[in-house]
Amino acid sequence: MKLYLVVVDTMADWEIGYLTAELHSRRFFADPSMDFGLLKVGITRDPIDSMGGVRYMPDMTLDAIQLQKGDVLLLPGADIWSTPQADPILEFARDALDQGHQVAAICGATAGLARVGALDERRHTSDDLGLLKQTCPGYRGEAFYRKEAAVRGDNLITATGLAPVEFSYEVLKMLKVWRPETAKAWYRLHKTRQERWYHELVASMSV
Repeated sequence: MKLYLVVVDTMADWEIGYLTAELHSRRFFADPSMDFGLLKVGITRDPIDSMGGVRYMPDMTLDAIQLQKGDVLLLPGADIWSTPQADPILEFARDALDQGHQVAAICGATAGLARVGALDERRHTSDDLGLLKQTCPGYRGEAFYRKEAAVRGDNLITATGLAPVEFSYEVLKMLKVWRPETAKAWYRLHKTRQERWYHELVASMSV
């Protein structure tokens, strides 16, 4: 099983920080030795600079991806999703969804998917419906729009840029690398900051 993280210039670090830390550390994995890979995918193999000024070196390019059952293609927010430079990635993601593969997108990446028609017939959210309609004239998915922090519709997860915890929670559930009770406790701990959920998180690892 693999998570393919698309890394592009101006990538929004904070939107994926919870997720990448948990997947890289494996500290809450149901089976820390499981066959899982976190791979960085670039438009080219050239390094990119995130919005926070962190430099990322892609592990591979888009043409090398071979999505298998259980894999997830993840598109973080960035400034480039409204530009032609992003079209190959967005079209790949749209085609992957059509083929039944799993895709997760947050913030500006959701608008990018809307721009290429990937959200016209799928439940989704974004930063704002009005902005989505304004910036994506070809968008036809208003009936499927949900005003929620994060939405999972079959094989697609979308989230607003203000919901990195909700986004991470949904992706972790989609990947099934944690026990359900672990994911629930982790999410509620981060949302409520109540001590009881820390204890439930720890307890979930000994089930």
